[in-house]
Parts: sequence; structure tokens; C-alpha cells
Amino acid sequence: MNTRLLTAFQALFDGKRYLHRNSTHGDKLALEFYEDIYSMGLSLKFIQHVDSIRRGISTKNTRAGVPARRGDGTFGEFIPGQSLITVPGYSIKRGPVATLDIGVEVKIINKAMGKQVDERISSLQKQSDYFVSGRDRQARDNPIRIAIIGLNHAEYTIGYEGTREYRTDGKAFLHPSQEVESATKRIKEELAPHFDETIILRYKTTNEDPYPFQWVNRKATELDYGASLVRIAKEYEQRF
Repeated sequence: MNTRLLTAFQALFDGKRYLHRNSTHGDKLALEFYEDIYSMGLSLKFIQHVDSIRRGISTKNTRAGVPARRGDGTFGEFIPGQSLITVPGYSIKRGPVATLDIGVEVKIINKAMGKQVDERISSLQKQSDYFVSGRDRQARDNPIRIAIIGLNHAEYTIGYEGTREYRTDGKAFLHPSQEVESATKRIKEELAPHFDETIILRYKTTNEDPYPFQWVNRKATELDYGASLVRIAKEYEQRF
């Protein structure tokens, strides 16, 4: 199954240095996720709402007039009379939205999972609340909330901070393979109940030249992601 999200996720790592502080990764992946929902044709309502230009993706990833931390992907009802953006290669238009139908938040934990998992889980839980009602509980939408989480399973990896690099050593800096099982368990137990769908992408990258990438199990990843799309489309049909 050739999906845009999985292709875009692999492109973050394959043949290039992955820089974890790049804040645009989540936004880019969320755009591909929405295109997958559309192109798979699993929700007639979703297709009709996109084709009729009634709904689309927020250019600011927020709802107009609702104070909240921006998500990585915000799909909702356009505000009438506003200019919309058409991007070549994408079916879904972009512009200011008033409501939230589907909210996406992306987190990638490439290394130091023991240190990051607490912060990531807390951040995702708060974003889930923002998707529903905003910072001041000003809105009460009923959005489909999606978490997309990348977890590295590599035997070792390297992180980069400016001109410095940090290689895991299995002792002071644990390898991803030493921490990923515990991180996965916590995400499933503590985070999944806050979202309608939690998509976990399992991969391996050392982040070292020539920067190889591989899925832990490509077929299983495709099946799991495809199943998530089916459930999300069904939920969209019921809610909207």
C-alpha cells in the first residue's frame, strides 16, 4: 500500500541527517495524512466536504477566534468569503477554519526516550484537550483526535545539536532498542485513551552517514495504518 504519510515519514530520515528540532516535520506529515483519507475514498462525506470546498485544512492550524496551542494538522469548516489556497499536488484546499473535525498531533522520538516520553505524553494529552475546547474552553467541537508517533528501534543512533553530535552508548546514553519497549507500553496505556486513534510508526535509523532507514516491519506498518484510516473514515461518516 503506497500511502503519502508513510512515504513522507521515511523521507525525513532516508539518505539525510534527521534534525529533531525541526518544528515543521509534524505539519508536513499531517498534510499527507489528510490526503490519504481523501485518496483512499473510504468516507463519502469527507470527499464531498472537500470537493464542495466546504471544509479543508487550516493554514494556521488553529480555529479562528478560539485561543489554543496550534496542532500539527487542523481540518474543519472554512469561514465563508475567505480566500483559500490551492497547493499543486494536493487535493485539499487550505484557509481559515471555524470548526475542528479532525485534529492531528505528531511526535517523533528518535533517541533519549526515557527522558522524552514524559514530556511527549504530557504534551499530547494537553493537545487533545485543546482540540476539543481550546485554552479557555471557548469551543466544544467533537473532533476526531489523531496522534501519530514515530519510535526508533535502532541498535544505536546519533543526535545532532548545532555542531555537536551525541551517539548512544548503551550506558550513559541508552540505545533506542533498550528503551523503545517501555516507551511503547506507556504510550499505549497513558496516551491512547486521550485520542480516537493512536498511530505508532516503528522504524530504525542510526542517523549516521549514509543515513539508512528501514521499517521494523513494513507490511505490518502498512496494515496497521490502513486499518486506522478505515476506522477514522467510519468515525467521520458517523460524526459529520
